[in-house]
Amino acid sequence: MLSNKYVRTIMLSNVLLQLGVWVRNFAILLYVTEITHNDPYYVSLISVAEYGPLFLFAIIGGTFADRWRPKRTMIVSDLLSACSVFAVLLVVLSGSWRALLFATLVSAILSQFSQPSAMKLLKQHVPEEQLQSVMAMFQSLTAFFMVIGPVIGTFIYSHYGIEASLAVMGGMFIGSALILVKLPADRMEETGQARSGFLAEMISGLNYVRASRVLKNLGVTFAFAGLAAGLVQPLGVFIIMENLGRDKGFLQWVMMANGAAMLLGGMFIMSKGKTMKPQTMLSLGLLISAAGTVGVGWSHHTALTLVLQTVSGFFYPCIHIGINTLLLRHTETAYMGRVGGIMGPMFMGFMVIGMSVAGYAKGTLSLSAVFTGSGILFLIAVLILLPLLRTKEAGRQALQSRL
Repeated sequence: MLSNKYVRTIMLSNVLLQLGVWVRNFAILLYVTEITHNDPYYVSLISVAEYGPLFLFAIIGGTFADRWRPKRTMIVSDLLSACSVFAVLLVVLSGSWRALLFATLVSAILSQFSQPSAMKLLKQHVPEEQLQSVMAMFQSLTAFFMVIGPVIGTFIYSHYGIEASLAVMGGMFIGSALILVKLPADRMEETGQARSGFLAEMISGLNYVRASRVLKNLGVTFAFAGLAAGLVQPLGVFIIMENLGRDKGFLQWVMMANGAAMLLGGMFIMSKGKTMKPQTMLSLGLLISAAGTVGVGWSHHTALTLVLQTVSGFFYPCIHIGINTLLLRHTETAYMGRVGGIMGPMFMGFMVIGMSVAGYAKGTLSLSAVFTGSGILFLIAVLILLPLLRTKEAGRQALQSRL
């Protein structure tokens, strides 16, 4: 796979972007909590700046990604992100820390343009039989940075301060842009120049998803999986304190075990899971997540909880790899950006809904009941996938050219 220049280049670019984003996330989080004396209002604004653009700009960025040249879009997005970071660095040096939220917001917005363009290039230049392994490789990279990203971000901020952290972040974005320059020039058929208006193309993307049985099923699966994940994500610390009777600091070890298992799971799928159908892989990941979530909610033994988190983490990449592989196989190149812009908010939107009601649910019900409810939601997502499991792998789905 790494012999493919597009995979190799985008992979290396992604390494630098992941480094920049993790340094940004932890440096800004630690700096804001320090400067505001743990003010929950400003701390929450960081999450708003990170996730808000997904809802506001995902479909917009995806539509423009389908219209513009993918290589050029990715390079310009990285360079603009770097410029915004260095501009914010100058403001921070003058004593205004609130501009840090602006840096997070701008880079998050621009990622909604560059990420669909990367998926579009992979769709165009990676053989279909290798797509699942390529997705496993990128999922393994994400899991790897989930383990070491917080350590790197915290180390740079603790030893060198917010200014150096911002400089590192800007440098990573510039490095990514320079690496992407090595990609072959966009062909004329890759420009995605639109013959209709922007709004018409956005509506066409919505109609494209609505006309596809596979994409509709995946969208509903996204919603239930996101709701299930969001419902328990804020409650991990209560599992540590209430069920296990340990200090909340023990949570970091549970998270590291989960992240390391995700890395191993992604690597295993990359090497051994090439023959597994993506819909089967997705269903397996959801089933294991359902069982693991329920088990963690009822477990009062540290060793059992760690085992359940490790097993769940190992199979969790099946969810994202299965979904991304199905999206790539069943979406025409011209619609990659818009389909991603529609599907992404489905998961994140319902995850935020789950997170917003998690505290209320815990206060009303027991902790084990909330985790059981999350497991049931994962099972519902599996039931929605049953029609896809009964069908043979069809490869790329051709839809009406009129959409």
